[in-house]
Amino acid sequence: MNNDVKKIAVLTSGGDAPGMNAAIRATTRAALHSGMEVFGVMKGFQGLIDDDLIPLKSQNVSGIIQRGGTFLQSARSSDFKSVEGRKIAYQNLKKRDISALVVIGGDGSFTGATTFAVEFPDISIIGIPATIDNDIYGTDYTIGYDTALNTVIEAVDNIRDTASSFNRIFLVEVMGREAGFIAVNSGIASGAEVIMVPERKNQIDKLRKFLDRRAQKNKSSIVIVAEGLEEGSAMEIANIISPDYPNFDIKVSVLGYIQRGGRPTAKDRVIASLMGIAAIEAINDGQKSLMVGWRNEEIVHVPLSKTFKLEKSISDDMLNAVEIIGTFLPKN
Repeated sequence: MNNDVKKIAVLTSGGDAPGMNAAIRATTRAALHSGMEVFGVMKGFQGLIDDDLIPLKSQNVSGIIQRGGTFLQSARSSDFKSVEGRKIAYQNLKKRDISALVVIGGDGSFTGATTFAVEFPDISIIGIPATIDNDIYGTDYTIGYDTALNTVIEAVDNIRDTASSFNRIFLVEVMGREAGFIAVNSGIASGAEVIMVPERKNQIDKLRKFLDRRAQKNKSSIVIVAEGLEEGSAMEIANIISPDYPNFDIKVSVLGYIQRGGRPTAKDRVIASLMGIAAIEAINDGQKSLMVGWRNEEIVHVPLSKTFKLEKSISDDMLNAVEIIGTFLPKN
């Protein structure tokens, strides 16, 4: 055990994700169990610069595990991108004798955390992956993904009811600017007829061929569109194809930030809790600049720098499954 670490801070950064509160709770209680003092940083890295830290006791994190979002709040910090801003953040940690920082967030958060760790190596930084996109390299799972996925599935199930009643084509836009994990998995689970993801290119022609066949059968369809397509947004795609299918009532539903909200699922709460405990164990072991991830149903350690330098891709097995069960995924 690393007895040098007596005080730690924990923050949430970037986009919020259901389950972040469970991670804060577990991190706090595991640290207190180890005899550490814990400080919560309000509003992410900006809170470090603004010296907005609050002491956390066990009672402070009671009753938050079921809540979405993050009670520590989050914010984008342009100040933290500067050397001067990071120096102020470091000084605010040191004046409290804080020697370890747990960062709960995604690849952008880990990029900033890694830069900070290089500049100030006496601060032990441990990352906990939390993003609904599930696109962090080195971990099978990120906090918030399961809740977001179930939110999308419920929404698509409801949309399908009206689509079939009125012979409509619904383009449902989901989050996933650079990775199609939400799109592929929600598409399989909801029985969507078409899935369009950033990993595939030139998809509109393939979509047209599918709709030509669909028009002959006069059937409704659900098209899942990830927000990061090179062809444009779901609305832009609808504007392109609508003139060619006058017999279809083509509608667009952008789920947007509804995917970030809601009570976290049991899976998100449990894995977030295990990651929070693992983060403190890593600090006690003297580890620095790593992420605690979840791979093959167990905790793993991944160098923090690898989490944003390397890309995580959808498996071929998953893409093959999409085609086998009948959901249409345009190929390159």
